[in-house]
Amino acid sequence: MRSLLAALGFLTRLPVPAWVFKDAEATKASLAWYPAVGLLIGGVLWSLAWLGSALPPMLLAALLLLVWTGLTGALHLDGLADSADAWVGGLGDRERTLEIMKDPCSGPMGVTAVVLVLLLKFAALASLPLSHPAVWLAPMLARTAITAAFLCMPYVRSQGLGSALADSPRMACIVGVVAAVAVAICVGWPGVRALLAVSVVFACWRSACMRRLGGMTGDTLGALTELAEAAVLVILV
Repeated sequence: MRSLLAALGFLTRLPVPAWVFKDAEATKASLAWYPAVGLLIGGVLWSLAWLGSALPPMLLAALLLLVWTGLTGALHLDGLADSADAWVGGLGDRERTLEIMKDPCSGPMGVTAVVLVLLLKFAALASLPLSHPAVWLAPMLARTAITAAFLCMPYVRSQGLGSALADSPRMACIVGVVAAVAVAICVGWPGVRALLAVSVVFACWRSACMRRLGGMTGDTLGALTELAEAAVLVILV
């Protein structure tokens, strides 16, 4: 359960004991719990959608997006912004791309990427029925994609938010990914469509990262998460 708390502490702003962040073994093993934490985030959002069923759809969509962003601390949006700036400003050069990702400031491409992704999410949430499984499928499958990325790609920074996860137990991570896929399939056709959408995003993202960087960074994983969430919501509309 220490590793589950470590995953919660990193992926959300839910309060966890302070010692969790100092436990290297729990952090390393936490990667297998990422799909479960995504499901928890989705469960919170789905519950809020049900509780706010009397609200106008656009207002409810805005409130859900506000809670969604606040619950994750905009962690992945930050990665999306940094990746967008670096991909354009890096001009195809690996070292320049990595250097721009370290810059804490956001440029016009980063701001544009964040605005467009949030706009897509908002429009999709406003268009979906309140009881639609997309609300919890999107965060679950997006974080499953993070676990899957560590199983098939190298982490290119020796020091970074994701470096501690590079040596996570592979079997536990595989079990976590398989369990999330099984849950999605059990939903039926919407779950299968969501899996296909995330798979396409993952394949394109992996190809781009391998060509440009030879692997992934924490920022590119944040971009993957946001793009996967948006893809699931849009495809299920």
